[in-house]
Amino acid sequence: MAPPSPRWVLASGNAGKLREFRALFAGAGVEVVPQGEMGVEDIEETGLSFIENALLKARHAARMTGLPALADDSGLCVDALGGAPGLYSARYAGRHGDAGANIAKLLDELDGMSDAARQARFVAVIVLLSSPEDPRPVVCEGVWEGRILHAPLGDGGFGYDPVFLPDGHACSAAQLDPALKNRISHRGQALAGLRRQLNR
Repeated sequence: MAPPSPRWVLASGNAGKLREFRALFAGAGVEVVPQGEMGVEDIEETGLSFIENALLKARHAARMTGLPALADDSGLCVDALGGAPGLYSARYAGRHGDAGANIAKLLDELDGMSDAARQARFVAVIVLLSSPEDPRPVVCEGVWEGRILHAPLGDGGFGYDPVFLPDGHACSAAQLDPALKNRISHRGQALAGLRRQLNR
């Protein structure tokens, strides 16, 4: 069930995420506002799972603004690395958001491994809270299975997309048509789940 407020805060300053959430709620009479526009700083992500981090971010944004809050957390999990980079996907090589360095570190750690040993998945969790103390948050998860390539391919997308080969496709996530990627990706799946729950 959707919270009644026509304004929801997004616990992120990421322009791409803001576009996705605004598109999801277009025509629904809900304005999605990034937390930065309301003077809310990011909270430290101290959770031990994607769900915990998404809840931390959403509760913080709801507490600071008094509005319903949306948050997400996502990452790449590689079986051969025990699930790494996982929660640390954005800062795997040390500096937050350095995609080139993160990819280089990942490929170095998988060097010499066969295709079969490179199984991986992107995971995204989206949380919607009506208030900071909401005991029944809406939680949606998307999982996108694939494997890690031996070298980057394509210049579309972002993050690890150039080295992720989705199951059932012959090109990297960075080479997929953006509309197709948005529909089948981990975040696309989680957004579709959120849409279904809100339409109940």
